Amino acid sequence: MRSLAPGIKLITSFSRDSWYRFFILILTFVFYTTYHLSRKPISIVKVIKNNYQNLFGVLDNCFLVAYAIGMFFSGMFGERLPLRYYLSSGMILSGLFTVLFGLGFYWQIHSLWYYCLVQALNGLVQTTGWPAVVACVGNWFGKGKRGFIMGIWNSHTSVGNILGSLIAGVYVSSSWGLSFIVPGIIIASAGVICFLFLVESKSHMLDIWGICLFVHAEPEDVNCTLPQHHDGNCCIQLLPGSSYTFLYWLPLYIANVAHFDPKEAGDLSTLFDVGGIVGGILAGLISDYSGGRATTCCAMLIIAAPMLFLYNKIGQNGLPTTIGMLLWCGALVNGPYALITTAVSADLGTHECLRGNSRALSTVTAIIDGTGSIGAAIGPLLAGLISPTGWNNVFYMLIAADVLACLLLSRLVYKEVRGWCGYTTRQRG
Repeated sequence: MRSLAPGIKLITSFSRDSWYRFFILILTFVFYTTYHLSRKPISIVKVIKNNYQNLFGVLDNCFLVAYAIGMFFSGMFGERLPLRYYLSSGMILSGLFTVLFGLGFYWQIHSLWYYCLVQALNGLVQTTGWPAVVACVGNWFGKGKRGFIMGIWNSHTSVGNILGSLIAGVYVSSSWGLSFIVPGIIIASAGVICFLFLVESKSHMLDIWGICLFVHAEPEDVNCTLPQHHDGNCCIQLLPGSSYTFLYWLPLYIANVAHFDPKEAGDLSTLFDVGGIVGGILAGLISDYSGGRATTCCAMLIIAAPMLFLYNKIGQNGLPTTIGMLLWCGALVNGPYALITTAVSADLGTHECLRGNSRALSTVTAIIDGTGSIGAAIGPLLAGLISPTGWNNVFYMLIAADVLACLLLSRLVYKEVRGWCGYTTRQRG
């Protein structure tokens, strides 16, 4: 009897459940890629309008403040509404507002209030994305290799930034309105795909098949109290502050300091996100192996501070140096950010205390990302205010945020190290 081809053997070796998990991972990856793809163009357009840094700082904050406020409510809506409807409507509306921003170029709208309103509304509807996609992935994947899986999956942020930069760069010098319109159409199209194909959890798939399933939870010896990471919450504010400062201001920095044209500056800025992909995966692998999420984050941040200083001092001394420094900085800044906003969110949201209420993952994720969005709003705002005094001061601000994040993580690192050394927290009777 003839044997099956190796490729067919490989395909048939995976269960139907494994294929559905893979399908959901790809879908949610694509969906959140389009969210970041639609956020990136404004940083590219800044390069051709670099005399309006304070103006763009206002537009950045209209988006980020609205995003931060909306995120604290988004999780509650995500719990109560079907995630498929919630996510698809958010992407379609985000596409609409992104297109409206670009149409301002063709309609010759010069009112700041128009662009501020569109940015604020876009910030609100973009809050639908993160809680929903993390909830979907958390519903389908267990805790075993969550850091590694989330590290790979979270590269959608960097991939979206890269694609957004490349797409916007094509049109930025000739017709900057298309730098927004094209990404707007892409994210709206992804919203339609979401409506047609997303299955938010395994139980929903079983309902479709008409199968009744009794889910037996694996027992875990845990104290049924969600960890209160107050210091971690403050750290979360600082990490997105650094990441989003690079997201919104890096192309302008490269253009001003290294004297590249707008398209070349946008293309070079994508290397920061390429490094971020590697950093996120590496952080996930290390945290899975060591069991120390906070320690992994802190170690990467300790290395990041001197690397940021070096990038500012020598990062523009030739193209090879620029490329190398961008990759290193991207890995060390985005690695901890990716780990906290994905694996840690999923760990907390699927804690033993919330068993039977898996949708709570949406709320937990929204609270974490909403806290981080406060820092994401402050970072680019400070960069806009500080950059006219010199880019050195912007980097000093980023390094200070990095050091402060390490200090805020120190208590959690101490607990993890004690755990490795065999010490346990004494329970009060």
